[in-house]
Amino acid sequence: MDWWVSMPKVELHAHLNGSIRGSTLLELARDLGEKGAIDLRDVEHVILKGDRSLREVFRLFDLIHILTTDHKTVTRITKEVVEDFAAENVVYVELRTTPKRNDSKEMSKRSYMEAVVEGLRAVRTVDVAFAPPGLVTGSPVDPPVNDLCGGTTKKKIYVRLLLSIDRRETTAAAMETVTLALQMKDLGVVGIDLSGNPIIGDWITYLPALKFAREKGLPITLHCGEVPNQREIQAMLGFLPERIGHACCFEEEDWGMLKSSKIPVEICLTSNIRTATVPSIDGHHFANLYNAKHPLVLCTDDTGVFSTSLTCEYMLAASTFGLGKTEMFQLARSAIQFIFAGDEMKSKLKEIFDSSARRLDL
Repeated sequence: MDWWVSMPKVELHAHLNGSIRGSTLLELARDLGEKGAIDLRDVEHVILKGDRSLREVFRLFDLIHILTTDHKTVTRITKEVVEDFAAENVVYVELRTTPKRNDSKEMSKRSYMEAVVEGLRAVRTVDVAFAPPGLVTGSPVDPPVNDLCGGTTKKKIYVRLLLSIDRRETTAAAMETVTLALQMKDLGVVGIDLSGNPIIGDWITYLPALKFAREKGLPITLHCGEVPNQREIQAMLGFLPERIGHACCFEEEDWGMLKSSKIPVEICLTSNIRTATVPSIDGHHFANLYNAKHPLVLCTDDTGVFSTSLTCEYMLAASTFGLGKTEMFQLARSAIQFIFAGDEMKSKLKEIFDSSARRLDL
């Protein structure tokens, strides 16, 4: 376990609020229960349970949605999520989140994202670099690479943000999210995500906003193939996003389109098993894509909801598919080329991995 934790890792598919700590979720739920906002008896056993059913997973998502319409809570969750990723030697993470509006709490999409940024600034246990140096007051100066990942100074984690368009939103709301992303590029926003309940909404609704994002130079990742919908899957692949997430319910023609396009896939093993979008871990499409040398990256999706970590995902892949430490290290390093930050950031990460390879005797 120590070796897998010490290996540097890159996380590219992590939903901020779904990565909430179980202890924090329980504390906040109990507080809401005391205030009469929820019936704690309905959710407490689900929070305390590790191996949750699909139905229980969605109950947690409903609870988290209630909790995250408060600025203070959003800031706290952000701070803790970054601390948790840094603790397992994730050196770069792209956190995705849907900017929320809640008029009763005076929350706008902008103020929600400002609460997220405040959470990044609040981290004290590690150095958090969340925007290009010099653009943000207080953004830490990069330490020498040889002080990272096992040196005597604080750990350092690079954090970038993806703004998510929710499938429940209108075209106008989606455009608002893209506009906000453009306004917050100097605060580390590097791309756009399309996510949410996959059986809700129509691809054509979000297409104008996604095209606008592309015109303005924002990279795009799409939740694709979470449910069988070949018309939408092929439309998404035809759009040629910079990355896609999951790719579970593909048919043979879809696999052909994906592999010919070489669109990188964000693989979330535990999430796919828990949500029953793949029949078994042994039959997961990770093996097919890995053996075909298709670009892919291991991710967590929602560490809190699915009771996992990026370290656990790498260990699961290694044990299930018979991959050694060297192969897994190279898989982790290959994720660098798929990040939405620029060449300078990629160079920093390559230096970190190369320095760690010597330390890990690879």
